[in-house]
Amino acid sequence: MSAVLVINSGSSSFKYQLIDMDTETELATGLVERIGEATGHARHAAAGSARVEQTLPIPDHTAGFAVMLAAFAVNGPRLTDANLVAVGHRVVQGGSIFQGPTVIDDEVLAQISDLSDLAPLHNPAHVQGIIAARESFPEVPHVAVFDTSFHQTLAPAAYTYAINTALAAEHSIRRYGFHGSSHKFVSEAAAAFLDRPLAELKTIVLHLGNGASVCAVDGGRSIDTSMGLTPLQGLVMGTRSGDIDPAVLFHLHRKAGMSIDELDTLLNKQSGMLGLTGNGDMRDVEDAAVAGDEVAQAALDVYYHRIRGYVGNYIAQLGGLDVIVFTAGVGENSGIVRAGALAGLEFLGIELDPARNDPFAREARVISTDASKVTVVVIPTNEELEIARQTLATINGSVSPT
Repeated sequence: MSAVLVINSGSSSFKYQLIDMDTETELATGLVERIGEATGHARHAAAGSARVEQTLPIPDHTAGFAVMLAAFAVNGPRLTDANLVAVGHRVVQGGSIFQGPTVIDDEVLAQISDLSDLAPLHNPAHVQGIIAARESFPEVPHVAVFDTSFHQTLAPAAYTYAINTALAAEHSIRRYGFHGSSHKFVSEAAAAFLDRPLAELKTIVLHLGNGASVCAVDGGRSIDTSMGLTPLQGLVMGTRSGDIDPAVLFHLHRKAGMSIDELDTLLNKQSGMLGLTGNGDMRDVEDAAVAGDEVAQAALDVYYHRIRGYVGNYIAQLGGLDVIVFTAGVGENSGIVRAGALAGLEFLGIELDPARNDPFAREARVISTDASKVTVVVIPTNEELEIARQTLATINGSVSPT
């Protein structure tokens, strides 16, 4: 057995998953959170065993990794028995530097840190996690897998913003796109599930969760995506506004006296479904709409309208469409959202089957009618497995580091 440990590190927490790469099955998963607070919390679950939780001081990420190592030693599986061959790290922003997964050395770590200006909420936390992980696992290679790498295939026409080119170049302003590991995983999984050649498919992936993005995938290559310089652009999300006229910010600054930081907080943390309804959880918004709440229904209509606009745009950019994929928490679990998002698109050859769309299920499935010209599928995403695959491929030399 060969195993890869996948780490997704935040500023005050990190998630982890140990994956057996021979069978691509989960061996253990866990979360260490409230790092740096008076009291930290950790949970660990080995496959087939009950979850174990503990509350204790966790002053920093290094201490957090020590807690994780102890959990593996006490509750299993033992990392020595699992034959840990690498650690894969999710990194949100790779800028234009990293075209693909990259073995981490001191220079790469410094470059990830330097990109923090483009992802101030994410990259500094990734750096903390990488430092702690390299201290905990000094004998195995560490690989950075970037959310942005899958979108490095965008053409200049797709990633360029229409602002002064010298200013944009000086400050690295362009569309980068995010959720790349998910978009890559589900577009490839959809082709395999449908038993159709990936290279021949034109696919739109709808990654709908608390954060949400759309990606146009042509023959396995990202050609356009809704998120931009940051994950704020694009669809309506749980707390993020998505697309908005930039002049709204000038107006609120001049008329409401809002500062840059207040505007940042407004668009990232107080907008989206939360701003429209007072509730950022799509499940609660759906329940309210079903119960006749007009505010909730109006918010869903805005949400659907934005999705349909991107679907139409990306059909044009792709020059046709074979498959639509729904994935992530909302996309996988909400038949109401899937139906609402595609309502009225029958003229494009997109026909949902209500009976197939309605039941809850965790497996991949077709939810379009047999007569639909576009196949609509639900594919559960697995970003951790995608990171593990790219990590293993990189250390085995089948993916060239940048």
